[in-house]
Formats: sequence, structure tokens, C-alpha cells
Amino acid sequence: MTAPDNEGSRGYNASPGFRRRVTAMRNRICDHGRKRKKTPRFQKRSPTLPALVFAALGAGSLVLLTPGCRQEPSSRPAAESPAASSIIVTYSPKGPVVFKTSAAEFDLLPSGYLQSFLVSNGKRLTLDEPDGDAAPESAEINGKNVGDFKLDFSHVKISEAGGKLGAQGKRVEVTARSGSPAAAEIERVMTFDVYDDFPNLVVMSEVYRNAGSKPVELGRVNFQAHRLNASLVDARVPPFRMWSFQGSSYKWGKDDVMEISERFAQPNLFGPPGKDGTGGGIPVVAFWTAAMGEAVGHLEPLPLALSIPVKVGKRGRVEVGLEMDAANTLRPGESFSTPQSFASVYHGDYYEPLSVYSRALQRRGWTLAKPDDQDYQISWCGWGYESEVTPAQMLGTIPKLKEFGIRWATLDDRWFDNYGDWNPRPDTFPGEAIRQMVNRFHQEGLFVQIWWLPLAVEDAQGRYESHRYGLANVAKEHPDWLILDKNGKHAHLTRGLAALCPALPEVEAYYRQVTERFIRDWDFDGHKLDNVFSVPPCYNPTHHHRTPDDSTLAMGDVYRIVFETTRQLKPESITQICPCGTPPSLAWLPYLDQAVTADPVGSVQVRRRIKMYKALLGPQAPVYGDHVELTAIRFTPGVEHDVGSDFASTVGPGGVVGTKFVWPDPGPHFREVLLTQEKEAVWKKWISIYNSKKLSRGVFLDLYTLGYDAPEGYAIAKDGNMYYAFFAPEKSWKGELELRGLDPGSYRVFDYENGKGLGTVTVPDGKLRAEFTHHLLLEVSHE
Repeated sequence: MTAPDNEGSRGYNASPGFRRRVTAMRNRICDHGRKRKKTPRFQKRSPTLPALVFAALGAGSLVLLTPGCRQEPSSRPAAESPAASSIIVTYSPKGPVVFKTSAAEFDLLPSGYLQSFLVSNGKRLTLDEPDGDAAPESAEINGKNVGDFKLDFSHVKISEAGGKLGAQGKRVEVTARSGSPAAAEIERVMTFDVYDDFPNLVVMSEVYRNAGSKPVELGRVNFQAHRLNASLVDARVPPFRMWSFQGSSYKWGKDDVMEISERFAQPNLFGPPGKDGTGGGIPVVAFWTAAMGEAVGHLEPLPLALSIPVKVGKRGRVEVGLEMDAANTLRPGESFSTPQSFASVYHGDYYEPLSVYSRALQRRGWTLAKPDDQDYQISWCGWGYESEVTPAQMLGTIPKLKEFGIRWATLDDRWFDNYGDWNPRPDTFPGEAIRQMVNRFHQEGLFVQIWWLPLAVEDAQGRYESHRYGLANVAKEHPDWLILDKNGKHAHLTRGLAALCPALPEVEAYYRQVTERFIRDWDFDGHKLDNVFSVPPCYNPTHHHRTPDDSTLAMGDVYRIVFETTRQLKPESITQICPCGTPPSLAWLPYLDQAVTADPVGSVQVRRRIKMYKALLGPQAPVYGDHVELTAIRFTPGVEHDVGSDFASTVGPGGVVGTKFVWPDPGPHFREVLLTQEKEAVWKKWISIYNSKKLSRGVFLDLYTLGYDAPEGYAIAKDGNMYYAFFAPEKSWKGELELRGLDPGSYRVFDYENGKGLGTVTVPDGKLRAEFTHHLLLEVSHE
């Protein structure tokens, strides 16, 4: 059996709703079949249906084929014969199968372990350490955990890879069978693709096929499992001593970049929301040392419900792999395919694997928004006034905004009567106050964006802080639009709010109308979409979903509608999406034109999240550094004190500056964010630096490895100059700085924060002796 490859079908953005995407793909795969009466989570199928296990994905998705429905190969012009691949594949009847590329080697061992090597200066470097002959992966089959699948290396199939990741590559297909009685009827087919255009990446999919005569229950499936040991590249350190990026939206404020500790463990759930409302995430987990790194994840362009758990296991080895619940009964001849997963090897930190991941998804049809000039402008946010902000307070700040050269303002949380209807609060924004406020900003030459949370709706259950939830009119008039849980009750997302189901065309139409009201009728210039994570699975029987995950998978469609409608009405607009305190979601990431560091807990998170977004969205992507006041936070019982002023952590790495100061003085409650005379001098200085350099528009260069290069460094190329930002690991630093990325020659070095020349450096040496406190920002130009 050949593993299904759906690369020829339409991409994720092809149709407006997941339900319609499923139907269209289903019809393309097979024209017969009838609608399912019931489809529990992860596609429990009617025996009469030509199967589609996870149809959602337009490219290389989880596709299940039955004998009555055959997928035709995509046609290629006969006149265009692609050049031969440079990838070499070798194998022996006893294994292993070996892929050799220009930069890496991938060895498929008899145990089924995929061992990845970075080839550098003629040496093979690896973090992968198989646990002897033990199988790294397993599946729950007929209630038993089965991990003894034996690969048949005597019948390896080698062919040209044919997908959107490149015209040249190699594909290997290997079949495995288990000796366990529980899995006697299961045939497992592992397919590996390596492309010349992505020499550091191997793509894998697995198919479980019922080759017997009786139904087989398939439960949890584990794949792309690895066991990592840092001691293999540095004998001086323990096996777990490495740094990691973990892309799950796991918990507000938690670091997504961290050094692995001896007892580290993290579940890394992706897809639907967790108990605290977070969820979604970027399905990539990366590890690195000074010598090399390795990353794993999946390459499907929708937010699948799976996990990539990480833990330090026996003898200090780091264990990682993908897991998902197939929850399927495979009838004779039916199959289940895992998502396409990947492993990659690289030099450096998390920037490189995230960049490769993004480029691979874009090859498969994932289209990112193009920013406009407004996305790089400094923005002031009214959240300094908190939830009781008034039009007078917003408008009162205008003289200071104009004095500073700030052109954007944000009306933040709680201007509205309730979540869902999004009408102005009668006590703070009565009558036409909100329109009049927007008009006044425009008269003063300023732009203004509005805070809201698509899909969230009040259902008269619960509260958030001082706001007790009522029943939104949209929920009252359309209760059939609500997402229901397994028990038929309202499912909830962040802030304990109910949710409208994004898989319904009626809900999509509703949010188009809401967007038109904000942008066309009220004349706002963009959005701050906040507290955005994921939505729960939907078990509402009136929606006729193929699977409860339809709602989670269709979430991006609503955000696409908001973004596209806004751009149509106002081409120079801003759509910012904030996943408070966590990484973003794959579902909606293509539908923003300004990313945000999302409620950072201090300066370190600001810098590292700017780097994350530059990797995912491109080296010139606008990344809002959030309010500078968040660069230093103190917590007292029940109170967060935002007292930061570290502009350098946004400016230096190429972020967009933001602030939430209050002015004029509204009283003692706001003293920590009040723009005092002392603060005003600091704010003016940094806003002037940002506007004059505008490094956010430069090209971010991945030249320094976080965790191993000290001090922490960032580099940006702009207007023929190089800009460097260095941050002390403690309060101060003294030593030699290596100015990387310069061509041979002589260069002037200038401290652009303090207006001070620091002499010259000559490349190839490129070293600068320096001493600084907290940070040092350099402009380097040819003499």
C-alpha cells in the first residue's frame, strides 16, 4: 500500500468554511457516498462511506482511502522533466535506510527509530540516542499498547518525492507488522520524504491499515518519537543540558524558551483550549546546544488536536514525540493516517527550525498577510486607564501623542456592553460617544483601533473580574449557533465565555457584519483582537459536523473574514491578534498583519517573542513589543504592577514600540503608569530613536544562538548598515563582542542610544572591546 499523498488538492485558504472544505475534498476524492449520521471525534466512519479520516487539510492531510475510492496521481507536463535529486538513499535487507543530503543524514533503524544527523565540516553530529533496539513508537490497538512493529527492509520502496516542498527529492516507503495478537491484522506503512530544497528536514507519515477480516480498534498513536542526549555533542554536560522552544499555548506568562532542567516535563497540548482557556499554539518543539539542534512537529496547516509531550526520562535523556488519539474503528480494508510530521537538524537556536517550518507550510499553500506601512507605527493603548476608560480620557491624551509623534491609539477592553453583541456601554460610551471619539482622533490626524474578541459570547453564566455575564442578544436570538460540549451544555473558552461555532456559515456572516460595523460604520482603522487562543470541539447535533473538531479547525475562517473585510474597507489598517501570555495559534496566524509579544512578563520574553515572530512571519515582519510598561512587572496579592521602561528590548531586536501611559494625571490609582516629567524625557528619547531608525523594517539576521552566545545578541541589516543589540546576562557585562555578518573591511561603530562613537573594527576579526550595563545598541557602517 502506498501512503496517501494529497499534495495536489487545494490549500487551506481555498474555501471559506471547514465544513465546506471537507465536503469539497471528499467529493474530489470520491464522488459517491452519503452523509454520515454520526461522526465522533477523529472520524469514526460509516462503513458505506468512502473514507476521509481527517479531511481538513488541503495538502498532505490525514486521508483515509478504502478499496472503493482510489486517489489519482497529479498530472505533470510531459515536457518538463525535473532535474535529478542530489539526495542519496541506501539500504540493506537488515537495515538501516539512509538518506544523505547536502547538509544532513537521516537513518531509519531496524527498530523504527529515525536518527537525525547534522553534517558539518565532514562530521556527523547528532542529539539522537536510540534506546538500544527498543521500538520508539507505539499504538493502542484493540486496547493493547503495541510497540513491536518490525520493519521489512527486504521490500523497501524508493521513488521520487512529489509534493509541494520541491521538484526534487526522494521518498522511501517501508512496511511493518507486529507479532502481537492484538495487532495481527494491522499493516503499518511508514513513508519518508526528503527534499533538495529542504536538506535539513525529513517528513514522515504513517498509515495503519486493517488487512484482516475483522474490525480493529485504534486508540492512542505515538509517532516521530526521539530520545535526545546533549552529551553526544558535548561530553562535559549532562544529557538533558540543552535549550528548548516549546510552541504550545500552555499557560499564561510561562516561558516558551527555556533551558531544560533535570526533572523537566511539559505536556504541550495543541488544538482545543485547556482548562484555563489557553490553547492552539505552534506545533513545533525545538532543542539546541552550542553545536547543533533538532526539532520535531507536524506540517499540517490546521490546529490539530494532538500533543508533543517533553520529559526528561531515564538516565537524563530528553524524550519527545507526537501523540494523538485516533479513536477509530478500522473495518477491513480501512486505514488511518497520522498527520505529516517532521524532524529537522540545524545550527543555532529556535529561529532556524521555526523559519524552516514556516517556509515549508508556505510551500504547501499557507499564505501569510503582507504588512502595510501603518503596521510599523508606534502605538499608544488606552489600557493604562483600565476597564473604566472614558472618551474624555482617550481624547485627553491626544496632545501628548502628537507631541511624541505617536500616530496610533487603541480603545482597549470593556468599552462594550457585553461580549458577543459588541455595542457601546451606555455608562461610559453613551449615545454616539464612540463615533464622536473616533472622528476626533481622525480630525487630529491620528488612527485608532478597537479591542474585541471574536467568537466569544455571554450566556448568563459566570463573570470576569467585576463584570457579571448577562445573556447576549446574539445568543438569545440564535442559541443554535452555540458550541455545545459532550453533555449538551455550553462549551466555554477563555474568561469562561461561551462560544459561537465558527464552522457555521451564519456565524461567519455575523462576524463580517460586526467587522463592517466597526470599520465602515464607526470608522475605526483596525483591531486589537485579544485573549485569542482556540475554541472547543462542538457536539451541537444541529450543526451536523463530520467531527466535533470542525469548530476548532474552522476557527481561522472567522479571523480570515475579519482581516479580509477590514483590508477591503481600509487598505491601510492594522489587525493585531494577541494570544495573551503564550505563543500564537496556527489557526489564525495568517490573518494578522501585526504580531504582538502578547502580555510579556518582563524584557526577556519581549526579545525572545520578537525573534519567534520574525522566524514565523519573515525577517521584516512588524512585531508589536506590547506596552513598554510590561518589561518590568511586580506582583502583590491580587495586583499586577507594570513599571517597566526597557525600550531597548523592543527597539534593538527590531520590534514596534508601544506604551500605555496615562496623561494628564487621572489620580493616585494610576500613578505607576502616569507619564511624569522624568518619564516624559525617557519616552521622548526612545520614541525619537525608534522613529529615526525604524529597525522594525530592517532585515532580522539569525547570527547569535540564544543560551550559548554571551551576551545575548541580535542583528539587523538596514539601509546599508548593520545594527546590533546586546543584553547583559546579569546587570552588567564586560568583554569582547563579536560583530557577526560583516563583509571584510573597516567599520565605524556608533552607540546610537547615547550618541557616542566607539571607534572602529576590522573584519575578518570583527571584535569590539566593550563594557555596558543592561544593554548596548550599536550602529556599524563602512568607513
